[in-house]
Amino acid sequence: QVQLVESGGGLVQAGGSLRLSCAASGRTFSSYAMGWFRQAPMKERAFVAAISWNGGSTTYADSVKGRFTISRDNAKNTLYLQMNNLKPEDTAVYVCAARTEPWSSWHPGDYDYWGQGTQVTISS
Repeated sequence: QVQLVESGGGLVQAGGSLRLSCAASGRTFSSYAMGWFRQAPMKERAFVAAISWNGGSTTYADSVKGRFTISRDNAKNTLYLQMNNLKPEDTAVYVCAARTEPWSSWHPGDYDYWGQGTQVTISS
C-alpha cells in the first residue's frame, strides 16, 4: 500500500511563502501522477495543482496560478508545492494524492491514495 506523508505546513503572514513536501513510499512513485488538494473549514475539498508522472505536464487551479508551483523529485519519491504570495484565502489543510496512472487530473475521484494533510494558516 502506498503511504503519503505531507510536511511543511505552518502559520505564515500574508505575502509570505511556504514549501510543502509529500513523501511517498514504494518504488512506483515515478509512474504516478500526483496532485495537491486543499480543504478549508465548511468548504469542499478543492483542487490545487497536479503533475504528470515525469513532471512534463502541470495543471493549476485558477486561484493559485502564478503563485504556486508543483514539482517532483522521483529519485526521492517526493512531491513539492512551492507557495508564494500567500493570501488568507489559502488557509486550509493541504493534502497530497497519488493516482496509479501517469497522467494528471483535477478530479479527486481519479486519485487512489491520499495523505493525512498538513495545516497551512495565513494571517492577514
